[in-house]
Amino acid sequence: MMRQRIAPLIEAALNAALFDCTLTTTSMPDVIIGTPANAGHGDFSCNIAMQLAKAERKAPRQVAEIIISHLHDESGLLDRTEIAGPGFINFFVSPTAWQATLLEIETQGANYGRTASGAQKKVQVEFVSANPTGPLHIGHGRGAAIGDTLCRVLDAAGWDVTREFYYNDAGVQIANLALSVQLRCLGIEPDDPRWPEGGYQGEYIKDVARAYLAKETVEASDQHTTACGDPQDLEDIRCFAVAWLRREQDLDLEAFDVRFDVYTLESSLYSEGRVDAVVRELIAAGQAYEQDNALWLRSTDFGDDKDRVMRKADGTYTYFVPDVAYHQAKWERGFTRVINEQGSDHHSTVTRVRAGLQALNIGIPAGWPEYVLHQMVTVMRGGEEVKISKRAGSYVTLRDLIDEVGRDATRFFFLMRKPDAQMVFDIDLAKQQTNENPVYYVQYAHARICSIFENAAEKGFPVPENPSAELLACLTTPEELQLIKLMSVLPTTVDDCALHFEPHRLTYFLSELASCFHSIYNKNRVISEENPALTSARLYLLKRTAQTLKNALSILGISAPERM
Repeated sequence: MMRQRIAPLIEAALNAALFDCTLTTTSMPDVIIGTPANAGHGDFSCNIAMQLAKAERKAPRQVAEIIISHLHDESGLLDRTEIAGPGFINFFVSPTAWQATLLEIETQGANYGRTASGAQKKVQVEFVSANPTGPLHIGHGRGAAIGDTLCRVLDAAGWDVTREFYYNDAGVQIANLALSVQLRCLGIEPDDPRWPEGGYQGEYIKDVARAYLAKETVEASDQHTTACGDPQDLEDIRCFAVAWLRREQDLDLEAFDVRFDVYTLESSLYSEGRVDAVVRELIAAGQAYEQDNALWLRSTDFGDDKDRVMRKADGTYTYFVPDVAYHQAKWERGFTRVINEQGSDHHSTVTRVRAGLQALNIGIPAGWPEYVLHQMVTVMRGGEEVKISKRAGSYVTLRDLIDEVGRDATRFFFLMRKPDAQMVFDIDLAKQQTNENPVYYVQYAHARICSIFENAAEKGFPVPENPSAELLACLTTPEELQLIKLMSVLPTTVDDCALHFEPHRLTYFLSELASCFHSIYNKNRVISEENPALTSARLYLLKRTAQTLKNALSILGISAPERM
């Protein structure tokens, strides 16, 4: 917000210097406004003088002096400017300008933090995309939190977002699922010698078998399936098991407050002929060849370390071929920007899918789609790793985690680290109602402010609306101005999250904002009957703080409680 107001001042100063010929470089670089590492060096800084020095044949500090001499700050935005180091221009924003930002936050209300940088351009985000072979595990949970929050961030940054879930309901894993359910239907247990090596052993398989034999009807996402109940009908078992587990995953995601606009089944790519069609197109484009009874893609022509098999000797396709067909369909649907959020174990898919799409030669740009890959999660309780779930057997489910620590804590903890960083999820910490728990610390800041308003109202101090500049001028302590400065960067933080695919930046923002508020509360009396003007000003400051906390938490999909 404030950063965007400084850049035009510099651009106007450069134009004025060009007009009177004190500067002569007509090809000006972009004006980039940064934040000094040391707060004592100002609120913002710019290195434009150093960028121009060579072309101007002047020392950077001399160029900086020329720029400053042409600055015309008629709005009173700046308190002062300084030249630092080799030629940085440091800007100190006036307290009055900082105080006025509170009025902008009030005006925007629930929309504060939202920007228009995306210009309502279309973007599709695919995330979770779990195989319908079991309940969602904690890895899926981290992907759901990152993907869903990325969608929320992109929406807040002005993009037109479509959320999509891709079900891998074909292949060997689904065949093993169907066989596992069939054996359970026949009373065969995992310890039986007839149990397949790749069979699924979790207790949920029993539940699927029991529902199948009872001829239940399952509604999942866009699928409606009724079991025939015949344990010998393996195809019907497969269809029912997939639908049953899709419903379970729907319930997992509903508990996590994650929803999708589009669901796509891998099987539909085969039934609609898309997989065969994309292979024919690659052959026709001269990008495929036969060798060793297999069909290969010339993926080395597009950056891969070796060519890849598309169709094996037995006539089946390798896993990345339907992925190419699927992404071709995304392109045909008009999504010129696509982001896939997946686990880091999918890293090998990136090059192969992009190579296949490039080989089609249909105008898809290099580097499409974009990928966000998240690392694994380790769950700890009592200092020891939690490895299994009673229900799933071999892993900890997302539902286990939500049931134990709550949705808000689960989401916040999953979002506290960069996606490409491994993370430890400490259940004991997530359940603590102390300042050591990051999400509690942030939510308590909001609840604490709400309690201050209740106390103030009882003492006859309402929160003012649209206060005068004189009232805002009461907010002069370094802590109060720092709180305003922190609030002012929410729109920039949202844009940065959207640009870099890093939702964790919002958790950092919230933690810092909450810390600043708690510090002010512990050092200063908010309600002072001896100084009603200062009381009103501080109540107004906290009202905007509460709004900013709530808005940022909302983008993360986390609640802002009024009592805790």
